[in-house]
Amino acid sequence: MVVRILIWSLIDSETTVDGLRQSLPDLESPSEWIWNEGSERFGALVYGEELPEAVGWARDLIGDDPDIYEEFDVLS
Repeated sequence: MVVRILIWSLIDSETTVDGLRQSLPDLESPSEWIWNEGSERFGALVYGEELPEAVGWARDLIGDDPDIYEEFDVLS
């Protein structure tokens, strides 16, 4: 299984963490939206081979690709 971590900085964005929380659809478990309001960062922890459609919606709302995109294979 693959785990992906996507992080966007919202410092230069017109979008806020609150705005994103209210606008984005839920991710299918065990994937989760993650955020840190103090550092104005928002992201997703995504499990599985493909990125869910909602990640594309986040990209459109923020107006940019993630600043950090890491991909890991899960150790068994």
